[in-house]
Amino acid sequence: MPRAKTTANRARRPRPGQDGPSARAVALDLLGAVLDRRRALDEAIDAHSGFTVLAPRDRAFTRLLAATVLRRMGEIDAALAACLKGELTPRAASVRHILRLGAAQLLFLDTPPHAAVDTAVALATGRPRGAYAGLVNAVLRRMSGQGKTLVAGLDGARLNTPGWLWRSWMRAYGEPTARAIATALLHEAPLDLSVKDAAAGWATRLDATILPFGSLRRPAGGLIAELPGYAEGAWWVQDAAATLPARLLGDVAGRRVIDLCAAPGGKTAQLAAAGAEVTAVDRSPARMKRVAANLARLRLAAEPIVADATTWRPSAPSTLVLLDAPCTATGTIRRHPDIARLRSPQDLAPLVALQDRLLAAALEMLAPGGTLVYCVCSLEPEEGPERVAALLAHSPDVVRRPVLPAEIGGLEDLVTPAGDLRTLPSHLAALGGLDGFYAARLQRR
Repeated sequence: MPRAKTTANRARRPRPGQDGPSARAVALDLLGAVLDRRRALDEAIDAHSGFTVLAPRDRAFTRLLAATVLRRMGEIDAALAACLKGELTPRAASVRHILRLGAAQLLFLDTPPHAAVDTAVALATGRPRGAYAGLVNAVLRRMSGQGKTLVAGLDGARLNTPGWLWRSWMRAYGEPTARAIATALLHEAPLDLSVKDAAAGWATRLDATILPFGSLRRPAGGLIAELPGYAEGAWWVQDAAATLPARLLGDVAGRRVIDLCAAPGGKTAQLAAAGAEVTAVDRSPARMKRVAANLARLRLAAEPIVADATTWRPSAPSTLVLLDAPCTATGTIRRHPDIARLRSPQDLAPLVALQDRLLAAALEMLAPGGTLVYCVCSLEPEEGPERVAALLAHSPDVVRRPVLPAEIGGLEDLVTPAGDLRTLPSHLAALGGLDGFYAARLQRR
């Protein structure tokens, strides 16, 4: 499948001798953490002492390399199988990861072949199973000559999508849309920013595009903290689709809003910037520290509460409640490609049960006549429309308030026949796509 070469990828393409094998060694450790020890990529990065000592450019390359393997692993493994003579034993997991790193550079990152091959051989030589160095050399040299031809004949959208997700999206959206979603996930997501004010001026300073509902969009890449406006707290990072659920609460200026499961805090900042008196609730002390730090940088105020939202209750009901429930997060795979490798169908049942408990708790916090917005960054119907349908079936005092296209930049395609919000990674594809979000607006009679 043709691959779009983004400006970000070209800017971060490794040059011989500039990143050295240390960046690739860290990328190898990260792959092992995700694929062998089932740890989220961002958590693995935070826990890796070697990552922080890399130069900024090498850190960017390390993350890009690990993410590319995770994003394109189906194609990479198919191409490696064609270049391998025989099977690797299960004990040679690290060797397989080394081959994947080398293949990702040759097939998708346009690394010079000698740099990709030589550094992979060096990694294999330095490992306990160094006897595989010759195999790594032979396979990757074969890959450098044949790999792109092999990949060009593969169905990347299907190969890189786990079977259970492909079947789920086929059932929910049909084959054309499922394929469009999977195709969108093959590409790195752009950088979206929410600004407190003066969007047009910041778009000029940041060399960004203004999306239909006001977010600023830049190509991925670069050091976020060095962009204009970061230090003075003019904006925060937030996918454009993630801004839409809070908009469904309407004008929140001067009104109290309970923001449940608030971390990482993008919606809290959005509500506070709009003038709301926000009570932000999340069970994770570490994540709430990050929320507080981001609010401090932005010079915004909210009441942070570390508590389990299923059992915590406010001193008085609120007329506005936002619940961004924990979910499989399959709508964010383009930003977090490890999700496709870590999630499984078995994750759905406990998350669905938690979502139901959180919805029941949110209703208890909602005053009569008040509005509850329920959202998840999942593409799975079980976590979105099916949860709302179940709630409405057992709660006669709750009704749906349909979303109007005018509330979301006039984009009618983002409104379901039932009147809920549904964004897909394939939406706004010409502008770089969106994260997958579902949101429903409910009102207590």
